[in-house]
Amino acid sequence: MQRNCSPLETVSSGLVGILSYLVAQNKIFMNRLVLSLLLLLSVNSFSLAQSQKSSSSTSIQQAHANNSNGNYYQNPVFDHDFPDPNLVRSPDGYFYAYSTNTNWRKEGLEGPYTTPVLRSKDLVHWVFVGDAFDKKPDWKKGGIWAPDVTYYKHKYILFYAFSTWGDPNPAIGVAVSQKPEGPFTDLGKLFYSKEIGVDNSIDANLVIDHGKPYLVWGSFRGIYGIALSDDATKIAGKKFQIAGNQFEGSYIYKRGKYFYYFGSSGSCCEGVKSTYHLRVGRSVSLKGPYVDKDGKSLLGGGGTLVLKADEGDKGFVGPGHNGDIETDDAGQTWMVYHAIYKTGSKPENAGAGRPMLLDKIEWIDGWPVFHGQQPSDTLQPGPVFR
Repeated sequence: MQRNCSPLETVSSGLVGILSYLVAQNKIFMNRLVLSLLLLLSVNSFSLAQSQKSSSSTSIQQAHANNSNGNYYQNPVFDHDFPDPNLVRSPDGYFYAYSTNTNWRKEGLEGPYTTPVLRSKDLVHWVFVGDAFDKKPDWKKGGIWAPDVTYYKHKYILFYAFSTWGDPNPAIGVAVSQKPEGPFTDLGKLFYSKEIGVDNSIDANLVIDHGKPYLVWGSFRGIYGIALSDDATKIAGKKFQIAGNQFEGSYIYKRGKYFYYFGSSGSCCEGVKSTYHLRVGRSVSLKGPYVDKDGKSLLGGGGTLVLKADEGDKGFVGPGHNGDIETDDAGQTWMVYHAIYKTGSKPENAGAGRPMLLDKIEWIDGWPVFHGQQPSDTLQPGPVFR
């Protein structure tokens, strides 16, 4: 088979012929000219190679750029029991997530954990890093529920509920750490329900307003707030009421001139029969009054629906007890929360556990909106972090 010569090979062949002729005619002249021609050939060959290398590098960089925004996800973003998820964005460049006590041994993993901790760069890909506590707090009997971690004054403050089902006197405790993954040093109780005068005192949320720390808490016996000491480890004021008996899992988010109160209503933990859903109200003051989109007070049963169960037999039920709202590098806001598989999505896990989900919040006319008011269960574009 005849092979076509490349331009470089044709040039080389011609040079060889010229050199052969020169050898026969004049060896001294040939020696000088050979050096010049070889130098010219080397320069041309190097230039061609560099041009090809540059073209290849450009293609690789372009391909990388074309795929740099390919961060897609499908709920759940953490497919193990991770109830009442809470987020903190650390100065180390990672997000950390914390949940109510859980045990993954039934899934072939480790456990039990007092307060499991996950880590992620993008809110989508999570890895387990350990337990926030080396030793479970023992100043009361019960479980460690609904952790709330905040990076405050160069340390991490963790509030937690200490309770069990039917507990007549739940409490809220506090712990501190220099690192987001812990270990956290337990400082004991902040208050018992009977001491503070609020039944079922669980589900704490630390809010910083004009540099001053406040705690918001409560569960179906009224939602209350109270000022804390400067280091956020002691109460330092009188309680004030924010919402009525229809909420738990409180979270307050400041956006523009408004404080947005997110609260969960319904039953959290009845498997596929769970009725948990998320509602919202807003106020120009942390202490209220909070009203919903229709102007109804949250103290009087108000609350605009923002997230409910998926329709049909697929997707999720019981979405709620959200964690912190985070903003990505594209200015989009994202919320994590827990929910429960429906029978049509993952039959073997239907009703079991509460995995962690993630969805984007749109802001329309000053109010948060989830697409369809339902958890997403198909492939979605993820947060943008550069």
